[in-house]
Order: sequence, then structure tokens, then C-alpha cells
Amino acid sequence: MEIADRSNVPGLVQPPLRTAKFAIGQVVKHRIYPFRGVIFDVDPVFSNTEEWLASIPEEVRPRRDQPFYHLLAENEDSSYVAYVSQQNLLDDGIAGPIDHPNVSQLFEDFFGGRYRLRRSLTH
Repeated sequence: MEIADRSNVPGLVQPPLRTAKFAIGQVVKHRIYPFRGVIFDVDPVFSNTEEWLASIPEEVRPRRDQPFYHLLAENEDSSYVAYVSQQNLLDDGIAGPIDHPNVSQLFEDFFGGRYRLRRSLTH
């Protein structure tokens, strides 16, 4: 079956291409707030509640039309799960492991600055 190229059809609106910059198992840090974490899931666009989004001050509220990442996160005081927009993440310069208590449930090992997802969790 051949699929016709419709990129030049007048009036046809193409959805924006949303490419994830970061990958599952990658260690990242927040651009503004002092925490880092390992990515365990990616949403191509915002997929949380309106209440969650509205709770973020408007001057730092992220755009919806970008990938959002689920992180096992940590800061100086605690470990938690975070939901962060791509615009607010940077590659972690430390390149060391994360000390989150749930890391071993999702990942097998840490090598070369990345975690490898458990085989039982991949498809």
C-alpha cells in the first residue's frame, strides 16, 4: 500500500512534530530549580491535569506543545517523582547516579552516565 505525500495540499494542517530531546534512562537537571533526576517516561505533549498546570506561576508556566518527562527526582532534602517540560530540562553535567529509592525497581544498572531500563519493563 502506498501512502500519498500530502504535505503540499492547501488547507491541510499538519500537526507539529514533537521530538523528545531526552531519553528514558538519561540523567537530567532542572533549568531553574535545584534538582536532578532520571527519566522513566515521556509524554509527547502535556498530559497532566489543568489544576497542576494552573498551580505553576504564569511567568514560569511551560508551554503545552512540547514533550514532558516523568522523573525519579532528588534534591538536597528528598526524593520524589517530578513532571517536567522539555524547556526546563538540561543534560546533567554531574553524570553520576541518582540516589532515588525507586531507581532499582525501574532500572538495571548505571553505565556511561545512563540507566538501562529493566528488560521486564520494555516492549
